Amino acid sequence: MLTFAEKIIFVAAVAVSMYVSFIQFRRVYDVVRRGEGELPTWGELAGRLGKAAGRWLTFGSLWKSRGGAGVFHALIAWGFVFYLLVNLGDVLQGYLPIRFLGENLIGAGYRFVADIVTVGILTGMVYFLLRRFVLRAPALGYHDNVMLVEGVKEGGIGRDSLIVGLFILLHVGFRLLGESFAIALARQATGHGEAAQPFANGVSLLWGGMNASALTVGQHVGWWVALGLVVVFVPYFPRTKHLHLIMAGVNFLARPPRTSLGELPPLDFEDETIEEFGAARLEQLPWPHLVDAYACIMCNRCQDVCPAYVTGKELSPAALEVNKRFAINEQAEVIAAGGETPPLLDYAISESAVWACTACGACIDICPVGNEPMFDIMHLRRYQALTEDSFPATLQQAYRGIERQGNPWNQSARDRLAWAEGLAVPTVEEEPEADILWWVGCAPSYDPRARETARAFAKVLNHAGVRYAVLGEMESCSGDAARRSGREDLFWGMAESNMEVLNEVGPRRIVTTCPHCLHSIGKEYHQYDRGEEPQPFEVIHHTQLLSELVAARKLEYNVEQDGVVTFHDPCYLGRHNGIVDAPRTLLQAGNIELEEMPRHGQQSFCCGAGGAQFWKEEEPGERAVSAERYAEARATGADTVAVGCPFCLTMMSDAAAAAQEGVAVKDVVELIAEGLEAEVG
Repeated sequence: MLTFAEKIIFVAAVAVSMYVSFIQFRRVYDVVRRGEGELPTWGELAGRLGKAAGRWLTFGSLWKSRGGAGVFHALIAWGFVFYLLVNLGDVLQGYLPIRFLGENLIGAGYRFVADIVTVGILTGMVYFLLRRFVLRAPALGYHDNVMLVEGVKEGGIGRDSLIVGLFILLHVGFRLLGESFAIALARQATGHGEAAQPFANGVSLLWGGMNASALTVGQHVGWWVALGLVVVFVPYFPRTKHLHLIMAGVNFLARPPRTSLGELPPLDFEDETIEEFGAARLEQLPWPHLVDAYACIMCNRCQDVCPAYVTGKELSPAALEVNKRFAINEQAEVIAAGGETPPLLDYAISESAVWACTACGACIDICPVGNEPMFDIMHLRRYQALTEDSFPATLQQAYRGIERQGNPWNQSARDRLAWAEGLAVPTVEEEPEADILWWVGCAPSYDPRARETARAFAKVLNHAGVRYAVLGEMESCSGDAARRSGREDLFWGMAESNMEVLNEVGPRRIVTTCPHCLHSIGKEYHQYDRGEEPQPFEVIHHTQLLSELVAARKLEYNVEQDGVVTFHDPCYLGRHNGIVDAPRTLLQAGNIELEEMPRHGQQSFCCGAGGAQFWKEEEPGERAVSAERYAEARATGADTVAVGCPFCLTMMSDAAAAAQEGVAVKDVVELIAEGLEAEVG
């Protein structure tokens, strides 16, 4: 127990620490509140609390990659949570003549867990310090072409990591030493050690030759260093990466429910007070994206899975968040006071990086603290396209086609059904009571290669006796490419126009062969639906419908496929909408030998077409995204790459043609159609 003087000193130190900490944490709050948008209500927070707590305590996406590092991180993070109780117990023992939680089974259990947790934290921290400063893991660095703020260039991340690491080592290490001195002191009085603290008990054996006075001093030194470091560190805490332990939980609370991972927030074009759309500066980002900067753990998992970064382009979602964090620390007072910060393009991310994003969502999916750098980029694109009228010139033709012809191919709307020539494909006028409305999409309507997919799907539907219909000339572009390249105004127009048609037709179910149409219509159109009585409908992917037909025994086929098939999961099918089983069910139903790529399912690697990349020149890098993905597919030994998206079909076909290896690229439904023809033959 502390002396009276020590108690007074500690109380005074805590009071000063709390005062300074309040100022620092209040500044964090003021910075976050400069972001756009309203805070959730207490009721909304209460509704999210359980799920947020679960994600915070289990680390969610942490386990999707780097399993070994994840274990060590868990030791530290779970230890941090438990140490809130440990530090409380130590303070009480310093002020009161008690043994925290008593000399009973509960107290012994607590001390055992504390002892194990202490060693776990020390082990994890040593691992991470060695990994960063001795092994210098390449994953913790950045390409030379990635934009970094001066603080990062000058070693700010390493300095921050070292400060945090040393604090943890010293705080936990001296707590262990303090306990060991206490056990040694007790052993002199009782003749036995502390079985409930095996590690501290082992260390206590080192002090066997010390007298009681020396052991008491050692115990006091351990207590003061362990808890004194906390008192000193807490005011500095908001400026360190260690803040992510708290802000990760805030991040999980901040995210409102979405229909899917990639549902972008809408813009309010009817609000005439808005002068600038999108975001150019920190304070123009939605406030949860300022929380992202504080929550970032600087682990760089997001750039490991980023198609642009992996293929050598200037984009690193990790660097974007780190740059934001360092800029916030430098300009916190300006931001909190309502001042204006420099444009993000000046220091946080280059223009080439902004336009290199494929909007695949891999960075969001993998982040263990819930960060969403992809959305930052979408807000930046909106500002560039809508406020600055600045975007890659090659996108202009697609925009013009959407505006004038209702499709980015810029072809006549009258040709939308040309692909169906010679097939019995009914329109809604001819089959008004159809069970399924087939949203064909622009690619299957106009792209020569994708038309083959549409024809194959029509043949399969007809064979299975499905009552379906298409919109024909009433159909227009879903607007996905416009939205993800910043032209929210075009998307808004397409959404309202298409919803008027859908509300008039009143389909019960909509099927599409394009995951981008699936996502836009099924997950995002509700944002701009102005219908007085919007029609409820379900939007499904064609592989889902075909899987239902197989399960109902309305569709049987045997694909005589030579060699192995590998399936490439489209980002907007697997990751954004969680549809991974249906296409595999179909392949297996046709007795196809399936060989998975290392990156598959929700962790699939992008083909390179998303985020409107299909309509523009790819940003400079070491290689094309499609070439990276094709090489992975080819490494499986597969002779056929199966896909479930018309854009993936084109990208992978082009990559295969460039490689000149004769690998076939086919939509799943094309394989099924071939199987049906073989059955008939």
